[in-house]
Amino acid sequence: MKIITVNTEGKTYDISIESGLIKRLPGILKKQYRDNKIALITDDNVFKLYGRDFCQLLQLEELSVVPVVFKAGEQSKNIHQLSQIYDTLADNSFTRSDVVIAFGGGVTGDMAGLAAATFLRGMGFIQIPTTLLAMVDSSIGGKVAVDLPQGKNLVGTFYQPDMVYTDPELLKTLSGEQFANGMAELIKHGIIRDINLFNDIIDSNTEFNYEALSDKLDRYIYESCEIKRKIVEQDEFDNGIRQLLNFGHTIGHAIEKIQDYKGMSHGEAISIGMVIITRLTEKMGLTQRGEAQRLEAALKKLELPTELPDLNVSELINAISLDKKNRSGIITIAYIEQIGVGKLKQLVLDQMEEELYGLIKYNI
Repeated sequence: MKIITVNTEGKTYDISIESGLIKRLPGILKKQYRDNKIALITDDNVFKLYGRDFCQLLQLEELSVVPVVFKAGEQSKNIHQLSQIYDTLADNSFTRSDVVIAFGGGVTGDMAGLAAATFLRGMGFIQIPTTLLAMVDSSIGGKVAVDLPQGKNLVGTFYQPDMVYTDPELLKTLSGEQFANGMAELIKHGIIRDINLFNDIIDSNTEFNYEALSDKLDRYIYESCEIKRKIVEQDEFDNGIRQLLNFGHTIGHAIEKIQDYKGMSHGEAISIGMVIITRLTEKMGLTQRGEAQRLEAALKKLELPTELPDLNVSELINAISLDKKNRSGIITIAYIEQIGVGKLKQLVLDQMEEELYGLIKYNI
Protein backbone atom coordinates (compact mmCIF):
# COMPACT_ATOMS: atom_id res chain seq x y z
CA MET A 1 0.00 0.00 0.00
CA LYS A 2 1.19 3.50 -0.87
CA ILE A 3 0.32 6.19 1.70
CA ILE A 4 0.45 9.95 1.25
CA THR A 5 0.04 12.11 4.35
CA VAL A 6 -1.53 15.51 3.77
CA ASN A 7 -0.73 18.13 6.41
CA THR A 8 -3.03 21.15 6.36
CA GLU A 9 -3.67 23.83 8.94
CA GLY A 10 -6.95 22.29 10.00
CA LYS A 11 -6.30 18.57 9.65
CA THR A 12 -3.75 15.88 8.87
CA TYR A 13 -5.01 12.86 6.95
CA ASP A 14 -3.78 9.95 4.87
CA ILE A 15 -4.49 8.97 1.29
CA SER A 16 -4.19 5.17 1.09
CA ILE A 17 -3.66 3.80 -2.42
CA GLU A 18 -3.82 0.07 -3.12
CA SER A 19 -5.43 -2.13 -5.75
CA GLY A 20 -7.97 -4.37 -4.02
CA LEU A 21 -8.27 -2.11 -0.96
CA ILE A 22 -12.06 -2.01 -1.17
CA LYS A 23 -12.26 -5.67 -0.10
CA ARG A 24 -10.49 -4.93 3.19
CA LEU A 25 -12.11 -1.60 3.85
CA PRO A 26 -15.16 -2.78 5.87
CA GLY A 27 -12.84 -4.35 8.44
CA ILE A 28 -10.74 -1.19 8.56
CA LEU A 29 -13.80 1.01 9.07
CA LYS A 30 -15.16 -1.29 11.79
CA LYS A 31 -12.20 -0.50 14.03
CA GLN A 32 -13.03 3.20 14.05
CA TYR A 33 -16.78 3.42 13.51
CA ARG A 34 -18.18 0.41 15.39
CA ASP A 35 -20.37 2.67 17.55
CA ASN A 36 -21.22 5.30 14.95
CA LYS A 37 -23.67 5.72 12.09
CA ILE A 38 -22.39 5.86 8.52
CA ALA A 39 -24.14 7.77 5.74
CA LEU A 40 -22.95 6.21 2.48
CA ILE A 41 -23.60 8.85 -0.19
CA THR A 42 -23.39 7.63 -3.77
CA ASP A 43 -25.06 7.94 -7.15
CA ASP A 44 -27.34 5.32 -8.68
CA ASN A 45 -24.69 4.08 -11.13
CA VAL A 46 -22.05 3.45 -8.47
CA PHE A 47 -24.65 1.99 -6.12
CA LYS A 48 -25.55 -0.67 -8.70
CA LEU A 49 -21.91 -1.46 -9.49
CA TYR A 50 -20.38 -1.39 -6.01
CA GLY A 51 -22.49 0.44 -3.44
CA ARG A 52 -25.10 -2.19 -2.68
CA ASP A 53 -22.48 -4.89 -2.10
CA PHE A 54 -20.33 -2.50 -0.06
CA CYS A 55 -23.31 -1.66 2.17
CA GLN A 56 -23.88 -5.36 2.77
CA LEU A 57 -20.22 -5.89 3.68
CA LEU A 58 -20.40 -3.01 6.15
CA GLN A 59 -23.55 -4.47 7.67
CA LEU A 60 -21.86 -7.87 7.99
CA GLU A 61 -19.29 -6.06 10.15
CA GLU A 62 -22.28 -4.91 12.25
CA LEU A 63 -21.88 -1.30 11.21
CA SER A 64 -24.95 0.96 11.05
CA VAL A 65 -25.22 2.18 7.44
CA VAL A 66 -27.75 4.49 5.79
CA PRO A 67 -27.34 4.62 2.00
CA VAL A 68 -28.17 7.94 0.32
CA VAL A 69 -28.51 7.41 -3.44
CA PHE A 70 -29.06 10.18 -5.99
CA LYS A 71 -29.29 10.30 -9.78
CA ALA A 72 -25.84 10.27 -11.41
CA GLY A 73 -24.63 13.38 -13.20
CA GLU A 74 -23.49 16.96 -12.66
CA GLN A 75 -27.13 18.07 -12.89
CA SER A 76 -27.72 16.53 -9.44
CA LYS A 77 -25.01 18.62 -7.77
CA ASN A 78 -27.37 21.33 -6.61
CA ILE A 79 -28.99 22.91 -3.56
CA HIS A 80 -32.12 20.74 -3.90
CA GLN A 81 -30.19 17.47 -3.77
CA LEU A 82 -28.04 18.78 -0.91
CA SER A 83 -31.22 19.54 1.02
CA GLN A 84 -32.38 15.95 0.53
CA ILE A 85 -29.11 14.70 2.03
CA TYR A 86 -29.68 16.98 5.04
CA ASP A 87 -33.19 15.55 5.43
CA THR A 88 -31.87 11.98 5.46
CA LEU A 89 -29.21 12.83 8.05
CA ALA A 90 -31.77 14.58 10.26
CA ASP A 91 -34.46 11.89 9.85
CA ASN A 92 -31.94 9.22 10.91
CA SER A 93 -30.68 11.23 13.92
CA PHE A 94 -27.09 11.59 12.78
CA THR A 95 -24.80 13.34 15.26
CA ARG A 96 -21.46 15.13 14.98
CA SER A 97 -19.64 11.92 15.98
CA ASP A 98 -21.09 10.06 12.99
CA VAL A 99 -19.51 9.96 9.54
CA VAL A 100 -20.39 10.74 5.94
CA ILE A 101 -18.68 8.56 3.33
CA ALA A 102 -18.52 9.86 -0.23
CA PHE A 103 -18.48 6.75 -2.41
CA GLY A 104 -18.22 7.86 -6.02
CA GLY A 105 -16.79 10.47 -8.34
CA GLY A 106 -16.29 14.19 -8.06
CA VAL A 107 -19.98 15.11 -7.93
CA THR A 108 -20.51 12.74 -5.02
CA GLY A 109 -17.41 13.88 -3.16
CA ASP A 110 -18.18 17.58 -3.59
CA MET A 111 -21.78 17.31 -2.45
CA ALA A 112 -21.23 14.79 0.35
CA GLY A 113 -18.33 16.88 1.63
CA LEU A 114 -20.45 20.03 1.75
CA ALA A 115 -23.14 18.11 3.63
CA ALA A 116 -20.56 16.80 6.12
CA ALA A 117 -19.05 20.26 6.56
CA THR A 118 -22.34 22.00 7.29
CA PHE A 119 -24.71 19.49 8.94
CA LEU A 120 -24.48 20.18 12.70
CA ARG A 121 -21.53 22.45 11.77
CA GLY A 122 -19.32 19.50 10.90
CA MET A 123 -19.28 15.69 10.88
CA GLY A 124 -16.75 13.00 10.08
CA PHE A 125 -15.98 12.76 6.37
CA ILE A 126 -14.31 9.99 4.34
CA GLN A 127 -13.63 9.91 0.61
CA ILE A 128 -13.72 6.64 -1.37
CA PRO A 129 -13.24 7.84 -4.96
CA THR A 130 -14.43 5.54 -7.73
CA THR A 131 -13.30 7.53 -10.79
CA LEU A 132 -9.79 8.40 -11.89
CA LEU A 133 -10.75 12.08 -11.89
CA ALA A 134 -11.79 11.90 -8.23
CA MET A 135 -8.76 9.81 -7.24
CA VAL A 136 -6.20 12.33 -8.49
CA ASP A 137 -8.13 15.55 -7.99
CA SER A 138 -11.43 16.17 -6.25
CA SER A 139 -10.97 13.76 -3.31
CA ILE A 140 -7.85 15.65 -2.19
CA GLY A 141 -7.61 19.15 -0.79
CA GLY A 142 -10.99 19.74 0.82
CA LYS A 143 -12.84 21.73 -1.83
CA VAL A 144 -16.53 20.88 -1.44
CA ALA A 145 -19.39 22.60 -3.25
CA VAL A 146 -22.59 22.48 -5.26
CA ASP A 147 -23.51 24.31 -8.45
CA LEU A 148 -25.93 27.14 -9.08
CA PRO A 149 -27.64 27.84 -12.42
CA GLN A 150 -25.20 30.74 -12.80
CA GLY A 151 -22.09 28.57 -12.56
CA LYS A 152 -20.16 25.60 -11.23
CA ASN A 153 -19.16 25.21 -7.55
CA LEU A 154 -20.47 28.65 -6.55
CA VAL A 155 -21.70 27.49 -3.11
CA GLY A 156 -19.10 25.70 -1.07
CA THR A 157 -16.33 25.72 1.49
CA PHE A 158 -13.05 24.02 2.39
CA TYR A 159 -13.46 20.85 4.46
CA GLN A 160 -10.66 18.33 4.53
CA PRO A 161 -11.58 14.62 4.75
CA ASP A 162 -10.52 12.43 7.66
CA MET A 163 -9.25 9.76 5.24
CA VAL A 164 -9.11 9.02 1.54
CA TYR A 165 -9.19 5.36 0.48
CA THR A 166 -8.21 4.87 -3.17
CA ASP A 167 -8.56 1.51 -4.92
CA PRO A 168 -7.53 1.65 -8.60
CA GLU A 169 -9.37 -1.64 -9.24
CA LEU A 170 -12.63 0.34 -9.03
CA LEU A 171 -11.64 1.93 -12.34
CA LYS A 172 -12.08 -1.28 -14.30
CA THR A 173 -15.78 -0.54 -14.88
CA LEU A 174 -15.17 2.97 -16.25
CA SER A 175 -15.96 3.61 -19.90
CA GLY A 176 -13.16 4.72 -22.18
CA GLU A 177 -14.54 8.26 -22.09
CA GLN A 178 -14.67 8.32 -18.28
CA PHE A 179 -11.13 6.98 -18.05
CA ALA A 180 -9.86 9.64 -20.46
CA ASN A 181 -11.76 12.20 -18.39
CA GLY A 182 -9.57 11.33 -15.40
CA MET A 183 -6.38 11.18 -17.45
CA ALA A 184 -6.92 14.85 -18.34
CA GLU A 185 -6.56 15.84 -14.68
CA LEU A 186 -3.80 13.33 -13.97
CA ILE A 187 -1.59 14.55 -16.79
CA LYS A 188 -2.46 18.16 -15.91
CA HIS A 189 -0.40 17.70 -12.75
CA GLY A 190 2.56 16.66 -14.86
CA ILE A 191 2.01 19.59 -17.22
CA ILE A 192 2.17 22.17 -14.42
CA ARG A 193 4.73 20.53 -12.13
CA ASP A 194 6.52 17.38 -13.36
CA ILE A 195 7.72 16.92 -16.92
CA ASN A 196 8.99 13.43 -16.02
CA LEU A 197 5.47 12.28 -15.16
CA PHE A 198 4.17 13.86 -18.37
CA ASN A 199 6.85 12.18 -20.49
CA ASP A 200 6.44 8.83 -18.74
CA ILE A 201 2.72 8.74 -19.47
CA ILE A 202 2.93 9.95 -23.07
CA ASP A 203 6.13 8.22 -24.19
CA SER A 204 5.78 4.88 -22.36
CA ASN A 205 2.28 3.92 -23.45
CA THR A 206 0.47 3.37 -26.71
CA GLU A 207 -2.97 2.74 -25.22
CA PHE A 208 -4.70 4.61 -22.44
CA ASN A 209 -7.34 2.47 -20.76
CA TYR A 210 -7.61 0.51 -17.54
CA GLU A 211 -6.39 -2.76 -19.03
CA ALA A 212 -3.34 -1.21 -20.67
CA LEU A 213 -2.35 0.86 -17.63
CA SER A 214 -3.50 -1.32 -14.73
CA ASP A 215 0.04 -2.29 -13.68
CA LYS A 216 1.09 1.40 -13.66
CA LEU A 217 -1.99 3.06 -12.22
CA ASP A 218 -0.99 2.80 -8.55
CA ARG A 219 2.23 4.68 -9.37
CA TYR A 220 0.65 7.24 -11.69
CA ILE A 221 -2.07 8.00 -9.15
CA TYR A 222 0.48 8.21 -6.33
CA GLU A 223 2.74 10.63 -8.24
CA SER A 224 -0.20 12.78 -9.31
CA CYS A 225 -1.57 12.92 -5.75
CA GLU A 226 1.89 13.84 -4.44
CA ILE A 227 1.95 16.86 -6.73
CA LYS A 228 -1.44 17.98 -5.49
CA ARG A 229 -0.48 17.32 -1.85
CA LYS A 230 2.54 19.60 -2.06
CA ILE A 231 0.48 22.41 -3.58
CA VAL A 232 -2.43 22.06 -1.14
CA GLU A 233 -0.11 22.07 1.86
CA GLN A 234 1.36 25.40 0.71
CA ASP A 235 -2.01 27.01 0.01
CA GLU A 236 -4.96 25.24 1.60
CA PHE A 237 -7.49 27.98 0.86
CA ASP A 238 -6.69 28.65 -2.79
CA ASN A 239 -5.36 32.19 -2.46
CA GLY A 240 -1.99 31.63 -4.12
CA ILE A 241 -0.07 28.75 -5.62
CA ARG A 242 -3.04 26.36 -5.42
CA GLN A 243 -4.56 28.29 -8.30
CA LEU A 244 -2.03 26.48 -10.52
CA LEU A 245 -4.41 23.52 -10.27
CA ASN A 246 -6.93 25.64 -12.20
CA PHE A 247 -4.86 25.29 -15.37
CA GLY A 248 -7.42 24.91 -18.16
CA HIS A 249 -10.34 25.32 -15.77
CA THR A 250 -11.29 28.95 -16.43
CA ILE A 251 -12.21 28.09 -20.00
CA GLY A 252 -13.22 24.49 -19.21
CA HIS A 253 -15.78 25.50 -16.60
CA ALA A 254 -17.21 28.09 -19.00
CA ILE A 255 -17.67 25.39 -21.66
CA GLU A 256 -19.48 23.17 -19.15
CA LYS A 257 -21.72 26.02 -18.01
CA ILE A 258 -22.96 27.15 -21.42
CA GLN A 259 -23.67 23.51 -22.28
CA ASP A 260 -25.71 23.34 -19.06
CA TYR A 261 -23.44 20.49 -17.86
CA LYS A 262 -25.06 18.19 -20.41
CA GLY A 263 -22.45 18.37 -23.14
CA MET A 264 -18.76 17.71 -22.71
CA SER A 265 -17.46 15.93 -19.63
CA HIS A 266 -15.28 17.83 -17.16
CA GLY A 267 -12.07 16.26 -18.42
CA GLU A 268 -12.93 16.96 -22.05
CA ALA A 269 -13.69 20.60 -21.28
CA ILE A 270 -10.48 20.98 -19.26
CA SER A 271 -8.46 19.41 -22.09
CA ILE A 272 -9.75 22.07 -24.48
CA GLY A 273 -9.22 24.74 -21.85
CA MET A 274 -5.57 23.78 -21.39
CA VAL A 275 -4.89 24.00 -25.12
CA ILE A 276 -6.69 27.32 -25.63
CA ILE A 277 -5.06 29.05 -22.65
CA THR A 278 -1.65 27.84 -23.83
CA ARG A 279 -2.29 29.15 -27.34
CA LEU A 280 -3.23 32.45 -25.73
CA THR A 281 -0.16 32.66 -23.48
CA GLU A 282 2.10 31.72 -26.39
CA LYS A 283 0.57 34.61 -28.33
CA MET A 284 1.21 36.88 -25.32
CA GLY A 285 4.84 35.77 -25.10
CA LEU A 286 4.40 34.06 -21.72
CA THR A 287 4.81 30.49 -22.97
CA GLN A 288 7.67 28.99 -24.95
CA ARG A 289 6.72 28.71 -28.61
CA GLY A 290 5.61 25.27 -29.72
CA GLU A 291 4.34 24.13 -26.31
CA ALA A 292 0.68 24.48 -27.28
CA GLN A 293 1.26 22.18 -30.25
CA ARG A 294 3.16 19.70 -28.08
CA LEU A 295 0.39 19.77 -25.47
CA GLU A 296 -2.28 19.33 -28.12
CA ALA A 297 -0.51 16.28 -29.57
CA ALA A 298 -0.28 14.67 -26.11
CA LEU A 299 -3.96 15.22 -25.33
CA LYS A 300 -4.98 13.83 -28.72
CA LYS A 301 -2.93 10.73 -27.94
CA LEU A 302 -5.02 10.37 -24.80
CA GLU A 303 -8.10 10.63 -27.07
CA LEU A 304 -9.13 13.93 -25.54
CA PRO A 305 -10.59 16.83 -27.56
CA THR A 306 -8.49 19.92 -28.19
CA GLU A 307 -10.81 22.14 -30.23
CA LEU A 308 -13.86 24.07 -29.12
CA PRO A 309 -17.22 22.64 -30.14
CA ASP A 310 -19.67 24.88 -31.99
CA LEU A 311 -20.38 27.41 -29.24
CA ASN A 312 -21.39 31.05 -29.09
CA VAL A 313 -18.09 32.84 -28.38
CA SER A 314 -19.79 35.78 -26.64
CA GLU A 315 -21.61 33.40 -24.28
CA LEU A 316 -18.31 31.66 -23.53
CA ILE A 317 -16.62 34.98 -22.69
CA ASN A 318 -19.55 35.98 -20.46
CA ALA A 319 -19.32 32.67 -18.61
CA ILE A 320 -15.60 33.25 -18.01
CA SER A 321 -16.39 36.64 -16.46
CA LEU A 322 -18.46 34.86 -13.77
CA ASP A 323 -15.59 32.57 -12.85
CA LYS A 324 -14.69 32.48 -9.15
CA LYS A 325 -11.14 33.54 -10.05
CA ASN A 326 -12.49 36.92 -11.19
CA ARG A 327 -11.89 39.35 -8.35
CA SER A 328 -12.87 42.98 -8.92
CA GLY A 329 -12.15 42.81 -12.63
CA ILE A 330 -8.79 41.06 -12.17
CA ILE A 331 -8.46 37.38 -13.06
CA THR A 332 -5.60 35.09 -12.12
CA ILE A 333 -4.76 32.63 -14.86
CA ALA A 334 -2.71 29.48 -14.52
CA TYR A 335 -0.41 28.93 -17.48
CA ILE A 336 2.82 27.15 -18.37
CA GLU A 337 6.14 28.69 -19.34
CA GLN A 338 6.87 25.25 -20.74
CA ILE A 339 5.55 21.79 -19.96
CA GLY A 340 6.40 21.00 -16.35
CA VAL A 341 6.70 24.65 -15.30
CA GLY A 342 3.41 26.20 -14.25
CA LYS A 343 3.01 29.87 -13.40
CA LEU A 344 0.33 32.33 -12.30
CA LYS A 345 -0.38 35.74 -13.76
CA GLN A 346 -2.97 38.38 -13.01
CA LEU A 347 -4.69 39.93 -15.99
CA VAL A 348 -7.30 42.63 -16.30
CA LEU A 349 -10.41 40.67 -17.21
CA ASP A 350 -11.30 42.98 -20.10
CA GLN A 351 -7.83 42.45 -21.60
CA MET A 352 -8.08 38.69 -21.32
CA GLU A 353 -11.56 38.64 -22.80
CA GLU A 354 -10.42 40.75 -25.77
CA GLU A 355 -7.36 38.56 -26.42
CA LEU A 356 -9.37 35.38 -26.01
CA TYR A 357 -12.20 36.58 -28.24
CA GLY A 358 -9.76 37.29 -31.05
CA LEU A 359 -7.97 34.00 -30.61
CA ILE A 360 -11.17 31.93 -30.70
CA LYS A 361 -13.25 33.93 -33.16
CA TYR A 362 -10.59 34.78 -35.70
CA ASN A 363 -7.81 32.35 -34.76
CA ILE A 364 -5.30 35.19 -34.35
